[in-house]
Amino acid sequence: MTPKVVFASAAMALSLGFAAPASSAAFVLGGGLADACSRFAVDGRSDEYSLSTCTYALETESLVKRDRAATLVNRGVIQLRRKKYEAANRDFDAAIRLQPGMGEAYVNRGAALLAQRRWAEGKADIDRGLELGSDEPEKAYFNRALAWEALDDMEAAWRDYVKASELKPDWDAPRKELARFTVTPK
Repeated sequence: MTPKVVFASAAMALSLGFAAPASSAAFVLGGGLADACSRFAVDGRSDEYSLSTCTYALETESLVKRDRAATLVNRGVIQLRRKKYEAANRDFDAAIRLQPGMGEAYVNRGAALLAQRRWAEGKADIDRGLELGSDEPEKAYFNRALAWEALDDMEAAWRDYVKASELKPDWDAPRKELARFTVTPK
């Protein structure tokens, strides 16, 4: 039997506000500024020093294409945390031009679009990122759930929150969102 997902009301969801989109860093190994930028992004930093380190890495280090794209993603993640969405999108776009198969670039560009309330565009990018693969798919499913909810598809939102929770059981954010739903048999 397919469950029926009921949410109190879409108006209530909008008045409560959606959770902030989650961002996912790209890993760069081997030392140097690009590696430091990667660690800053993974650690959740958004300070000016972290941003400057990423920029300096891009300007001064000789990086292979994959590491340059990852550093762009990491700087974009830091920009996203700073709520500099256009700057973040420029970095994600540049990373995609360099490495069209980098799922993290699409997932994060999708998160930036969601933060701008561009739900359908953000969802499409997240879909593409999931197709290509993501190091932290739970964040992609969580963000796509936010998009589904904003697009008024509560069943799809519920499924993606469940998937995010299954992929990372110790993460509170999806569980908190799921607590707002009531599931009944159809």
